[in-house]
Amino acid sequence: MADSKPENQKESFSFMPINVQNLTHLTDYLPNLQTFTNPLEHNQFYHPSDGFYISPSDVIPRDIVYDLSGTFPETSPQLAYHRAGPRKQIFFDPSHVRAAIVTCGGLCPGLNTVIRELVVGLWDLYGVRQIFGVTAGYRGFYTTEPVPLNPKMVHNWHKRGGTVLVTSRGGFDLEKIVNAIEDRGFNQVVKEVWFYFLLHIGNDLFLILSKLLILLAFNSVFFAGRSGRRLFGVIRRGSDLDTQTETQSIRLGGSRPPVAVRFFSVPSKILWELLILLAVNVISVSSGGSLSSPPSDSSLVYIIGGDGTLRGAVKIFDEICRRKLNIGVSGIPKTVDNDVGIIDRSFGFQTAVETAQQAINAAHVEAESAVNGIGLVKLMGRSTGHIALHATLSSRDVDCCLIPENEFYLEGKGGLFDFLGRRLKENGHAVVVVAEGAGQDMIPRSAAQKEERDESGNPVFLDVGGWLKSELNHWWARDHAGELFAVKYIDPTYMIRAVPANATDNLYCTLLAHSAIHGVMAGYTGFVSGPVNGNYAYIPVAEVAQAKNVVNTRDHKWAWVRSITNQPDFVKS
Repeated sequence: MADSKPENQKESFSFMPINVQNLTHLTDYLPNLQTFTNPLEHNQFYHPSDGFYISPSDVIPRDIVYDLSGTFPETSPQLAYHRAGPRKQIFFDPSHVRAAIVTCGGLCPGLNTVIRELVVGLWDLYGVRQIFGVTAGYRGFYTTEPVPLNPKMVHNWHKRGGTVLVTSRGGFDLEKIVNAIEDRGFNQVVKEVWFYFLLHIGNDLFLILSKLLILLAFNSVFFAGRSGRRLFGVIRRGSDLDTQTETQSIRLGGSRPPVAVRFFSVPSKILWELLILLAVNVISVSSGGSLSSPPSDSSLVYIIGGDGTLRGAVKIFDEICRRKLNIGVSGIPKTVDNDVGIIDRSFGFQTAVETAQQAINAAHVEAESAVNGIGLVKLMGRSTGHIALHATLSSRDVDCCLIPENEFYLEGKGGLFDFLGRRLKENGHAVVVVAEGAGQDMIPRSAAQKEERDESGNPVFLDVGGWLKSELNHWWARDHAGELFAVKYIDPTYMIRAVPANATDNLYCTLLAHSAIHGVMAGYTGFVSGPVNGNYAYIPVAEVAQAKNVVNTRDHKWAWVRSITNQPDFVKS
């Protein structure tokens, strides 16, 4: 008799090695950044204890289901991501942080909640007081003035749909955006700091030129090769210049930033200032010292958007790294279609599914109330059918669900018309849910329509709902002439995405925002915060921007849909 082991007998198994995805930290290219104690250490609402702060060794595995039978060969090492949450040491001084928040692309339930929680979290958790909203999407960085934000202003924003900051598609100009981030003070420029040189010089032209040459000579000798030409003694920042005195400006040197030299009519002070300048420069150089600037504001940039927006965030992040700027960049994935990969789901998705129920219920009532009535509902979903799938599962009144991942056909045995004809004969009515991206290759279009693109560069989709309604009417008139028939078409697209977030999504948005704040304040940059297997993690933004979450029509969930609707698989024999 062959030996057998009870199923509950304990056995030991070994797991494959874990490969933690690299997460960019500001110290990777700015190694001398100062660290600060996390303000949560002294926050009256928090009592940090062992395990409160996250360490670099805390990781979240991407896959949590294993086949321990050994039937399938081991693949590459298991991927894992750094766990999201507060770190004990932070790399930004909250008093000098300037945070920018921007929303891009289409609307999604929860946008205002994310903005609100970013503002409140930065303000209450870390004591950041300079928080700004960038309006009109990416183009807002270089076309509009940022809007100051505070907790009082955003207090009720979570109760509103849309985005108070206003959004748009397109407008991505990398050079203009990064330059605007610098110019508007949303950054700490490590290599280049703008200074104004305040010089008192007499009216005599020869004297003016002589003193300028002397000053330039000292700068060239003592500070050759530095970015910009700097002097101690009478340096003033731009905002401190005496605007009451009539001045004339010229710019010297070709490097950025140029030297702004101001001419004043105060000849009595010339000699003393030149001597002071000379003494300070000599002392500074002889002691091995270097010129330092006043504390500079550093930047946190939070970019909220879908896959197209995140691809833009990758370029912004890469350019900031190339310039070696002290700027933290975090993306928060926003897509009502739930098509962003790696993370468990995107915010607003559950609200969208819940709202879609209202449209499906209305279509069901219309269909039941007509002779041979068909209720046709078009839901959002350009490349994935998650909303249509989950709405179908939740409703139980849908007879057919059409999604982009599953091709279908109209005519012939096993086609849509054949199925709906049988369903009308059995029940007298039917409800069809179609995702906006389904059947696009079946809709006739002109050459110009094939080339048409929206502001983000995506192909412009035709209305599959309107086309399908027309095809249904033609089919019935052809095959059932003289019989009553009605198609009630409902398109709730903008209603679904424009509503406020429900309770579940509101809570989710808060956790996303706080995770992003903790990560950036800890010095991480170029990441997306989101749940992976129920635990919040930091994922490189480049990885998320390329990952897609599509419906797997071979898994149990799609099989569940078909078991509820009894629809065909639309595979031609």
